[in-house]
Amino acid sequence: MVEQQEASEDAVMTRIGQTAMLLHAGDREEARSRFGALWEEIGARGDPGHRCLLAHYMADAQDDPRDELLWDLRALAAAEGAAGEAAAAGLDGFHPSLHLGLARDYAKLGRPEAARSHLRRARESCAVLVEDSYGHGVRAEIGRLEERLAGE
Repeated sequence: MVEQQEASEDAVMTRIGQTAMLLHAGDREEARSRFGALWEEIGARGDPGHRCLLAHYMADAQDDPRDELLWDLRALAAAEGAAGEAAAAGLDGFHPSLHLGLARDYAKLGRPEAARSHLRRARESCAVLVEDSYGHGVRAEIGRLEERLAGE
């Protein structure tokens, strides 16, 4: 039974990854459709790691910045709702990116103070990032958005 559940969870991660590839290839509409179906399948009480990653990608598939914000908030809620499970689910290292996404959303919506607040949280949580291309990319993006907001 445990093996079947683990295989099922791996299948969900595979489907999230495949849909993310579709999104990055430029098919936002199909990605939204598939992410939406996966979201319905996973449910509000599903695995926090699945919900977090799925909502984070779903945010990137949105055309309306308000919808993007809602999905990024869902991603953060899933990560924070996993609190004790966060380390086990691998979500601790995702917080800088989650807060960066929210900062971008708020900046797009003309809410610079909210954007700065999430940028501070992103910067404060960077200690969990590994010194690799992902970590360097997140730090660099935080810096770029900080500079942009400083000019406003």
